[in-house]
Amino acid sequence: MHRSILIGLLLQHRTPFNAEAGYVARALRFVEQHPNCFDRDQWDGHVTGSVWVVNPTRDRVLLLHHGKHFQWFQPGGHADSDHDILRVALRETQEETGLAPEHIRLVNRELFDVDIHTIPAGHWRPRHRHFDMRFLVEIDDRLDIPGSHESNAVAWVDLGDVPRYNNNLSTLRMVEKTRRLPRPEVYVAQRRAG
Repeated sequence: MHRSILIGLLLQHRTPFNAEAGYVARALRFVEQHPNCFDRDQWDGHVTGSVWVVNPTRDRVLLLHHGKHFQWFQPGGHADSDHDILRVALRETQEETGLAPEHIRLVNRELFDVDIHTIPAGHWRPRHRHFDMRFLVEIDDRLDIPGSHESNAVAWVDLGDVPRYNNNLSTLRMVEKTRRLPRPEVYVAQRRAG
């Protein structure tokens, strides 16, 4: 079954946040009930993949100013019928940052966050929901991030400043999760030394 990997990821995901726990339960039901959940033509909703990008010291995150929604978000996008949502999230990261794969380090293969949000109706699409599966990646914040035509701007943002760019509850939840991450001391020591 092409949905089994995602179902497994959702079943394994644990969160201390009540709202997210509700999203996980709803997403699991949606995926189980919709064989074409990865298809953007599934108009009541579809699965999307995104990444929360941290720097090695975990004190900055990478945000993109979305060209269509004119808001700051993490990289991500539609699955377009690809059932490997991790592959989708990493592909979107490469496309939207303009970086080669070797500069994007997946922290682990587990879900970092799960969110469900409503996308307003547009010219050719009705109002619908995105069941967004989010993974944690690391990129060196000393690299030049070229971006892509899909974004108006790309910025490394100090963790404490993220609410000035995006104060959605799901973004604030990921900020809090980032604060709880262990900081790799090797990177902290390297930054202080050099």
